[in-house]
Amino acid sequence: MLHAIGGFAAGSFYAPLRKVDRWAWESFWLVMGIAAWLIAPWAVAWITTPDLIPVLQSAPLSVIAWCVCYGMFWGVGNLTFGLSVRYLGMALGYAAALGFCMLFGTLMPPIFEGQFGEILRSRSGAVILLGITFCLIGIGICGWAGMRKEAECSDLESEETVSEFSISKGFLLAAVAGILSACFAFGLSAGKPIAELSIEAGTEPLYSNNAVLVVILVGGLTSNLLWCLALNRRNGTFGDYAGKGGQPLFRNYALSSMAGLVWYGQFFFYGMGTTKLGEQYEFSSWSIHMAFIIVFSNLWGIVFDEWRGTSRKTKATVWVGLLTLIGSTIVIGYGNYLSD
Repeated sequence: MLHAIGGFAAGSFYAPLRKVDRWAWESFWLVMGIAAWLIAPWAVAWITTPDLIPVLQSAPLSVIAWCVCYGMFWGVGNLTFGLSVRYLGMALGYAAALGFCMLFGTLMPPIFEGQFGEILRSRSGAVILLGITFCLIGIGICGWAGMRKEAECSDLESEETVSEFSISKGFLLAAVAGILSACFAFGLSAGKPIAELSIEAGTEPLYSNNAVLVVILVGGLTSNLLWCLALNRRNGTFGDYAGKGGQPLFRNYALSSMAGLVWYGQFFFYGMGTTKLGEQYEFSSWSIHMAFIIVFSNLWGIVFDEWRGTSRKTKATVWVGLLTLIGSTIVIGYGNYLSD
């Protein structure tokens, strides 16, 4: 349930950004990022973590450095993820990017920690890996539906549903986004000592990852901030923030900030969800999270009529993909149940 709520937040955050009026992409992305990666995580961590600053000060410097480093790599992935959604739309963009993200973010942490052989030998681990396989199949089906859409829709229809639709740019950016975005899972793994210090300071275990999130997201904000400001300078869009083009400032700031708060909700609930799956199989959290994101983003794609002009067979393919993804989370959940 916690991962489902987080997936809904992640699959929904881009929806308010579609309503921002006459702002360049880099302008609303930066405002969204400040709310998501600076204001929200620090506010939540301050409320849920006793002695937050002493906890961070007592953490080993190497742990802090690795969390920030992974956060910066993830930030680049998040940046290219936003661009992939810009060029592919919410449905296809999420499916393409998160396919790579799910694969790398789920499997690489246990491989690096030398736990993969143990997982393969256990019945529960085999069931979880079967669920991950179903998740990959579901992502592939959604991607196939997207390619059918490209073949069936005219350029005019594609531009009406996604104004800057570009299959080549979108898939290239989605591949980069998926691989680098998986660094977030590495960041949480590297930040376990911070979470343990947080628990020792009196934090409820359910909220122990909130102190880790503030460190990872410092890195994420840094890479996104530098890129967005560079685009503002290159494109001459600094005037967006002051409304020099007659933009509705309150509306745009409110929508971008709302998107940021919704975005942060994904990892707030994701961090709590990982604490409920047990240390041995917490790696499966990432695939569950990715599956729910794709489910909800595809539902938003249907709401925004991104599949307009496609055949019934293509629309049915989307639903088959969504049901496969939902089924994969049930299989993964059963595998975690067997481990108990």
